[in-house]
Amino acid sequence: MIHLQAVDLSKAKTETLVIPVCEDKDIHDDPTIAALILRAKKLKEFKGKKGDQIAFYNLPDVKIVRLMFIGLGKLAKIDLEAMRAMAGTAVKECIKKDLSEVLIAVPSAAKTNLPDQPLLTALTEGACLGNHLFDKYKKEKKHKPLKKINLLVKAAAAKKHRKLSSRIATICQGTALAREWVNTPPNEKVPEQFARSIARLARREKLKVTVWGEKELKQQKFGALLAVAAGSQHKPRLVILEHKPHKAQKAIVLVGKGVTFDSGGINLKPSAGLEDMKIDMSGAAAVAATLIAAAKLKSKVNLVGIMPLVENMPSGQASRPGDIIKSYAGTTVEIGNTDAEGRLILIDALAYGLKKYKPRTIIDLATLTGACMVALGEKIAGVFSFDDKLAQEIVSSGEKTYERCWRMPLPEDYKELLKSNFADLSNMSSTRYGGAITAALFLAEFVGKARWAHIDIAGPVYGKKETAYCGAGGTGFGVRLLCDLLEV
Repeated sequence: MIHLQAVDLSKAKTETLVIPVCEDKDIHDDPTIAALILRAKKLKEFKGKKGDQIAFYNLPDVKIVRLMFIGLGKLAKIDLEAMRAMAGTAVKECIKKDLSEVLIAVPSAAKTNLPDQPLLTALTEGACLGNHLFDKYKKEKKHKPLKKINLLVKAAAAKKHRKLSSRIATICQGTALAREWVNTPPNEKVPEQFARSIARLARREKLKVTVWGEKELKQQKFGALLAVAAGSQHKPRLVILEHKPHKAQKAIVLVGKGVTFDSGGINLKPSAGLEDMKIDMSGAAAVAATLIAAAKLKSKVNLVGIMPLVENMPSGQASRPGDIIKSYAGTTVEIGNTDAEGRLILIDALAYGLKKYKPRTIIDLATLTGACMVALGEKIAGVFSFDDKLAQEIVSSGEKTYERCWRMPLPEDYKELLKSNFADLSNMSSTRYGGAITAALFLAEFVGKARWAHIDIAGPVYGKKETAYCGAGGTGFGVRLLCDLLEV
């Protein structure tokens, strides 16, 4: 947990104080901190430029053992993400030095031209997210997360924002949980295992949990989902989590794609990158973690999370290109490519969610297409919606949380590309271009006139390299975005 702390620096009981430094302006109100910054800037190797770092030890006039200075660059370029990254960097540096605690000096909101509450939010997020390690499968645990992280603020701010820091920490714990699930190897999160893990943690927070196996899915005629699961010896699951504090209020339904490993099926993927296909359940991880966070925070919003979980594998039982299957909605689909499997499990979950809950809004998250990564790169998600207001709300929440999103088009004439000669629809476009758009339009056929948005998170859910507040691997993308969007 992160605490906001108001203390006199001369009496501060901490082993490490981190001071963010602006290159061209003083951004702190405390005269003691300002004097320490001047001392640091007298050194040739530290000027407060972005990326600059330096440490002082055992200064005679300061009781704190270790002072770390982190450069932010010029004031004009300092934004909330810079603050988030600084806090994450500070925590990670302390972890690498095998320290147990840190106190981070919060700059003046007025002097940085940043709003007070968003500034504290960004710092708290960066520190929380940077304190997550995933070393479950390593025999040697090189480092440990910090036991104590405090933010040094004025007394008034400490009292005013205490609840804020607790809320943010809970949401960031949800992000860390999603990261853990994504990083778990596919042999330890086959559908039945992943479903058990979600259910166990959800029940702990008093969520209503429903888990359907193959028998129930056949009874309910989830034909598209079952077609994807047919090639694996590990049977599919559908997990439903419900958080309903208000009986009269219609729920917001969240649907998360949960392919625990995607081999491509009969249309086998090439070997390059295949080891990363454990991440194809990132949508389900984000949805489950959001519901759990909402329950912890006792959110007043009615939420339902639906997670179809399958493993897409080739075998003698697997679905073939050319097969025609009937979806939950009754629509027939010709399988043009077994590697376009995510959209098949999603249409059954979306159609069920609409019929069962008649939601006021339905949003799906999915690592759906490589085409979206081609369009937007690895750090921005694509948003598809016919509802201008909903699309803008998602983009705005992405800007606030730095889980960035960009709205993509849904042109009516592109629907022609999904026609099949033998079924109602094909799961593959007749052209190789615009794949993220045609995939979204395929989903749109199963949401009727509902207020719906599809978020293609294929790019930002996983990183090969460590960043300021995330280790290499799963990022937990989507949890903070959804919590902000839904005002959890």
